[in-house]
Amino acid sequence: MRSVCLTFIFALALCACTSPPPVSKSYPAQWWKPVSKEGAPSWEIFPQEAKPGEVILSKRNELGLLSNFAPTPFIFRGHHYASLEGFWQAMKFPENAQDERAKFPGLEWPYTRAQVEQLSSFAAKKAGDIGETNMKAMGITWVSYEGQKMDYRPAVPAEHYRLIVEAMREKVRQNPEVQKVLLATGNLILKPDHHQGPNDPPEWRYFETWMQIRSELQKPWKNRD
Repeated sequence: MRSVCLTFIFALALCACTSPPPVSKSYPAQWWKPVSKEGAPSWEIFPQEAKPGEVILSKRNELGLLSNFAPTPFIFRGHHYASLEGFWQAMKFPENAQDERAKFPGLEWPYTRAQVEQLSSFAAKKAGDIGETNMKAMGITWVSYEGQKMDYRPAVPAEHYRLIVEAMREKVRQNPEVQKVLLATGNLILKPDHHQGPNDPPEWRYFETWMQIRSELQKPWKNRD
């Protein structure tokens, strides 16, 4: 009998070590708190616009931590990034002086790639807009990472998509508060807080990637390898 009890206790301890943190089914009401549309930017989708079973990943509350814009620093392949947006937009910039983008005549690069990597929020987006303008001037549709060129807007998931997903996993792994917020969304359908085009590439649909990562986190730890 004593051995049976010990076995049961051991099993309970094992479950405690291999299971993810419990997810609360009581969601914060503030996630759906109505926001005035007066003076709001045209790109925004508001918390109150969520349908039943959905939640908008609004920058107006803690769910904004899941935005690419959020200042959630992480290290990826040995490099430090201030945000996922900085990581994303930096790929539009020359990697070094030998990069053909750096040598293209008539272009101005007000930031180095390293500087963009340390930006977040709209500052990173603004830098990326400059990078994209220069891409159009060059007539190119690729960005690069570690010397590898890749299509920036692929119709199907490709290397750029895989890089973004890998970086998102590092963001959640290295920022406990991000993981806490993501798990707190339980089984809600995550929706973006900005309008998207019908033909946007898979990596633009970050809310779907977060649901994929959330599902991975919700599985017993022993089955995640």
